[in-house]
Amino acid sequence: MEFLAEHSPELIPGRRALPEGLTIEAPHGTTIVSAVFDGGVVIAGDRRATMGNVIAQRDIEKVFPADEYSAVGIAGTAGLAVEMVRLFQLELEHYEKIEGTVLSLEGKANRLTTMIRGNLGMAMQGLAVVPLFAGYDLDLGRGRIFTYDVTGGRSEERGFAATGSGSVFARGSLKKLYRSDLTADQAATLVVQALYDAADDDSATGGPDLARRIFPIVSLITADGFRRLSEQEVGEIAISITEHRRNQPDGPQAPLL
Repeated sequence: MEFLAEHSPELIPGRRALPEGLTIEAPHGTTIVSAVFDGGVVIAGDRRATMGNVIAQRDIEKVFPADEYSAVGIAGTAGLAVEMVRLFQLELEHYEKIEGTVLSLEGKANRLTTMIRGNLGMAMQGLAVVPLFAGYDLDLGRGRIFTYDVTGGRSEERGFAATGSGSVFARGSLKKLYRSDLTADQAATLVVQALYDAADDDSATGGPDLARRIFPIVSLITADGFRRLSEQEVGEIAISITEHRRNQPDGPQAPLL
């Protein structure tokens, strides 16, 4: 990245200029949710990509491991977001090989901030990338979540977070159901419930597709590292939630007091 910045900066994603006045219709991905549980953090994303009012892809992948102890969920322009994640993965791997140690979670979050800010020119032309970053902090011994805006502004979230077009509805669901003493299994169920609620109110978010067996991507990050739940594991959670919603369409109810 440093070599490119010095010799051919136009090749770096985010520094590529678009013709003025040009409107590009590109696939967008939403929604990403994350929650801290006792022993780690879970991050999940739905599988739908939209292009205007059309479903561009039903099984897009939006959650990627950044390294062994962190992951990135992408929302926004899908092509640019995936490219940014791949560069982020490469830089973390390069740092580990050069320095002989893993970059701190805070350092990873800061590096992602710089990459998002570098894409500001594209974001101003409608090609924004707004990721959600989560990981297990080896120094603090707990899971942490970071959210961003299109300018690279970073915030650490407490407990849970959501980004993307369905984030308002997902956050409302998380707010009512989240508890600090969740187990890993309960946290996985929580984020799928939140994505279900987001899909219920946001057309750009895809719910569990039982006919095609397309389910959300759910990944856990603990002291043992990154682990993506298998399709069978997530499918069992999604099917169980769908069955319960036949009798209770609005989902589980939180107590008033």
